[in-house]
Parts: sequence; structure tokens; C-alpha cells
Amino acid sequence: MTAAERRDQLIGVARVCFAEKGFDGTSIEEIAARAEVSKPVIYEHFGGKEGLYAVVVDREVNTLLHALRDALTDRTVGSRRLLELGTMALLDYIESCPEGFQIIMRDSSEAGVSGFASILNDVIVRVEGLLIPRFEKRGFDPKAVSLIAQALTGLVAMTGQWWLDNPEFTKQEVANHLVNLAWNGMHNLDLNFRLN
Repeated sequence: MTAAERRDQLIGVARVCFAEKGFDGTSIEEIAARAEVSKPVIYEHFGGKEGLYAVVVDREVNTLLHALRDALTDRTVGSRRLLELGTMALLDYIESCPEGFQIIMRDSSEAGVSGFASILNDVIVRVEGLLIPRFEKRGFDPKAVSLIAQALTGLVAMTGQWWLDNPEFTKQEVANHLVNLAWNGMHNLDLNFRLN
């Protein structure tokens, strides 16, 4: 096996281990045993468990971030279509990479790695940029853009985590409910709404 092939093998094995047990629950010994290598081989390639974990998280973050960025790039489509595209991009990733999603959802700060939080921040900034002109057009307070972007992003992200644990719903059913709730809530926002 070449060094590059060995490195990819170790990343793949570690990805499964970290998804199953998290950062703290996974040991270098376990990764080495599953990969059928000695511990020094892992240290040689990654410097330790933290380095290996950082590489695994970085790959997952990049995969998801590219999918979300691609979905939220086209400013020529309407707001509802952007909501649909962003929702489906996240659900597509969860469906195709459930282990990766488990890893980045844990966002293990003790390993010095930020995963999902950094993705969400990037998405929130993009959603804010998409909402600002729409808020201005409808006369809404631009201060609320950040709050609404947070709420929409959190709605989809947290429901995605829930869906991973509740697979009896199809991806399309989850997307339909999310977009229905978010769109009909956003579409019917009341400029003067106040709680009693």
C-alpha cells in the first residue's frame, strides 16, 4: 500500500470509529487494530488522535460546506426555491454520509476542532445575504435578518439530526415538512406582530 493509500485507509477507519464512539470514546489502539497496522503508523501519518480527528472532521466539513454553498449560490431563483435547495442539500448529505454527519454534529471542542458550528455560521452568513434585499423590499427591520437566518438554519440543521435518529420518514417527507413550515412562516410574516 502506498503512503497515500494507507493515509486514506486510516482516515476511513477512523471515520467509522469516531462516528460510532465519538472522539473521547475512540482510541488509537482501536483504530490501529481495525486498520491492521501498528500505532506508530498512525502517529507517523497524523501525529496522534487529535491530528487524525482534525483531518476526518475537515473532510466532512468541506464536503457538506461545498454542497450547501452550491445550493445557496444561485441568486436568480426565488426565495422558496433557495429554501428547498438548501434543505435538500443538507438532507442529501445526511442520507449519503450519516457517519460524517454524526462526527461533525459532535463538534468536539476538546479536540480543538470545530465542525458543524463553523458550517452553520457560513450558512447563516449566506442566508443573511439572501434575506437582506427581501426584507428591505417588504419593509421589515433589517436588524431581524440575522435572527431569522439563525432560526431557519437551526430549524433545518436540528431537524436533520433528528431525522438521522428517526429514519421512518423519507427524505422527501422531511423536506416537505421543513419547507412548508419555514416558507409559510416566512411568507406570512406580519410586519407589526407583537406578543400580548
